[in-house]
Amino acid sequence: MIDFVQNTVDGIMFGSSYALLAIGFTIIFGVMRRLNLAYGATIMLGAYAGTWLHVHYQVNALVVAMTILACTVLAGIYVERLCFRAVRRDAVLASMVSSFVIWMQLEEVAIHLLPERTYPFPSLFVAGSFELGPFLFRAEQITMLALAVVMVAALNLLLHRTRYGLALRAVCESPQAAGYMGIDTRWVMLCAFALVSLVGGVAGYAILATDEQVTPFFGLWATFKGLIAMMLGGMGSLPGAILGGLVLGVVEAHAQWYLGNEYKDLSAYVLLFAILVLRPGGLMGRRILGREELAFRRV
Repeated sequence: MIDFVQNTVDGIMFGSSYALLAIGFTIIFGVMRRLNLAYGATIMLGAYAGTWLHVHYQVNALVVAMTILACTVLAGIYVERLCFRAVRRDAVLASMVSSFVIWMQLEEVAIHLLPERTYPFPSLFVAGSFELGPFLFRAEQITMLALAVVMVAALNLLLHRTRYGLALRAVCESPQAAGYMGIDTRWVMLCAFALVSLVGGVAGYAILATDEQVTPFFGLWATFKGLIAMMLGGMGSLPGAILGGLVLGVVEAHAQWYLGNEYKDLSAYVLLFAILVLRPGGLMGRRILGREELAFRRV
């Protein structure tokens, strides 16, 4: 029983990183309704830019963090200009394919910055681990979980309690109608891409500062884990992003302990398949869709 509880705790701790990634994907796919496959690559490019400064100039962790945030936002704006501003909204397939091409491009740029396999990444603070009874906790991962909760609360307030959030939801639902109401749709979407890139930069820095290393597979890993956690929680549900990430982390932790490390990733895909069959809208997606449908009926 102690092993089971410890594995669950470890899964929740690991799942906090998945939750951070899922928040950004939830905004992109669920709120903005854009098929942006380059999101993980923008995070990777920012991470590599910060790591390049750390490796070549030994800058401190704060400078690395600011560099990651700035480069991730710039990369997100670059993706928006090429893949979504330049392509008609109804050309969904063209936007998705172009974002995939930009994904490959950004990864190549990052790999040319740092061609080796693994590089050290500076930690923000040395917190270590602590014990609570027979169970072990890592303070960095608890910090990531708390950060995910704070980010979800702030984004919920932004989307549902501010004029910009109302404008963004209006543009995502009907750009033409939003334009007739005097909303600058292009500016709203540009700010949305910058915002979601900022969220991704924070997530990427928190994850890498905990792992204390970065590899060329980080962009692909972030894309897969973020998408799976988002689909588990439900598209459009920010609290669902946290729930999906934690569930994914717990399932992977138990699969690794009881079945072996080679079944860790397989368990994630099996879980996703089961959720899509049993609850196609995700764990919390149906409630979000039902609430939106009721709101539109009232309108």
